[in-house]
Amino acid sequence: MPYRICKTFEVESGHILSRHPGRCRYPHGHTRRVELVLESDTLDENGMIVDFKALGEALQDCLQQYDHSICMNTDDPMFAVMKEAYGERVIAFSGQDPTSEVIAESLYEACRDQLAAYRDRPDATYRVQPGVRLVRVRVWETSTAWAEYSE
Repeated sequence: MPYRICKTFEVESGHILSRHPGRCRYPHGHTRRVELVLESDTLDENGMIVDFKALGEALQDCLQQYDHSICMNTDDPMFAVMKEAYGERVIAFSGQDPTSEVIAESLYEACRDQLAAYRDRPDATYRVQPGVRLVRVRVWETSTAWAEYSE
């Protein structure tokens, strides 16, 4: 059985669920807790899967993109207006509402890719061994509700 670790980050972000029948179709925000679970069959020379600081360094850009942003469906009639007004703080979800499930998948893919890119960086502060795998991303929308994505 592989070793596993979990690292949690918090981001303040909003979303608009334009297809939702209730109040969630209006702009609203959450303090999202993002949990990343990683695994490896072996430990590195320090007895770790990966240093937790390496995760913060490797994934900083991905997570910062979500902090103080609003996620929107590109089909939302207000998308172009919001994008024009707030630029990179509006995160586009092509033709789909940015539910917590969809955000979890998006974060999974981005974090997986950024971790791999960090592993290959010759100037990386921390070493990430080749066998480290991202297992799942869990996004807490509230203290009682989360969505999760894994491959």
